[in-house]
Amino acid sequence: MTMKTSSPKVAGLDPRRVALALLDAVTIEKRLLSEVLTKKTAVLAFDDRARAQRLATECLRFMDRCDRMLGPYLSTLPAPHVMNALRLGVYEMCAAGEASHGVVNAYVSLVKENATAAHFKGLVNAVLRKVSGEVAKWETLPAPMMPKWLRKPLIADFGKATVAAMEVAQAKGAPLDLSAKANVAAVASATHGTVLPTGSVRVEGAVQVTKLAGFDAGDWWVQDAAAALPARVLAAQVGEHVLDMCAAPGGKTMQIAATGADVTALDISEIRMRRVSENLARCGLSAQVVVGDALEYEGGPFDAILLDAPCTATGTIRRHPDLPYAKDGSDFPSLFELQEHMIDRALALLKPGGRLVYCTCSLLIDEGEEQVRDALARHAGLTVDLEALQIEGVDPEWIGPEGLRTRPDFWADRGGMDGFFITVFRHT
Repeated sequence: MTMKTSSPKVAGLDPRRVALALLDAVTIEKRLLSEVLTKKTAVLAFDDRARAQRLATECLRFMDRCDRMLGPYLSTLPAPHVMNALRLGVYEMCAAGEASHGVVNAYVSLVKENATAAHFKGLVNAVLRKVSGEVAKWETLPAPMMPKWLRKPLIADFGKATVAAMEVAQAKGAPLDLSAKANVAAVASATHGTVLPTGSVRVEGAVQVTKLAGFDAGDWWVQDAAAALPARVLAAQVGEHVLDMCAAPGGKTMQIAATGADVTALDISEIRMRRVSENLARCGLSAQVVVGDALEYEGGPFDAILLDAPCTATGTIRRHPDLPYAKDGSDFPSLFELQEHMIDRALALLKPGGRLVYCTCSLLIDEGEEQVRDALARHAGLTVDLEALQIEGVDPEWIGPEGLRTRPDFWADRGGMDGFFITVFRHT
């Protein structure tokens, strides 16, 4: 992307231009922010880079509200690029509290830069000026709803009331959670965090992770409270031979390594595994790091395996609000099939009597309860160990016949948690 120079008459165009490009990448090109963020923000200074990322992320989080504000003034939808400019303008005026005059001028200027969209400049000017007179309406709108392609199956699984509660939690975003290598209380004290019932440390407010006390010393790593549960359920013991089957980004590998178990971290991505090695080194932990395809891996046999399978990641929307707009569900069936194959392969790598913790950061029943039912039907002698799921801090009501399910609306008074499904298979 070639960076244009901001006009002296319209301040703040550079971060807004990049934010608009990020929205286009997600909503038009159907790419995740994680795939495009570094490249598109590289042209900006540090502060502008942070602003562009924040604008794009929060506009995506509140996309449904932005569209509700715009709806009365649009008889037909304009070109997607123009619609994204309007959405950013609405977000800035209604949620970020920016002065309407500067916002309107900025997005009119940005639309004029695009040859195929320039003729919409009058529409952008008129619509944003009308919205500027109704900013108070923003707070009366319901929590942003997920797109229909995702909302519909979730309502079928959980009901409208539960999905609405999830959406409220997703709109609030997510605090920073840490997993301590050893002394949880000391980490909480040093970072001014709170110890959660399951043992994670939650830090409120905007913080720079690398500047927090204990980062350089390797006393902790960033990991959502729900994401920390599978390794706690696995309960690795000193001397056990454990496989973390889809290890990147490495939080669960470090949890297992901290128990004193002999852990092998396996993942297909060389780049992501490099990051795992760096984090292990920072925290003074050791693991055998292997880059390879889990379906072709021939190691073991293992006393225990943790399989955090590739999934739709629908449980992480409060952290990644771009996901519902970059995806449309069309690739989900192939993921469900891959999860089946990975469960089968993991079971083949277990010692007799070994245990497999299967988990996904998903809200979809197809990636949780249904996978358990199908696996039990495929494998004679396979059982689910529900007792192993009853760990400290886990509400018994979160545990069903197939396993443990967390949702974004759980711990609503504490800031919520990611959506996860976790179960324990036993080989008999």
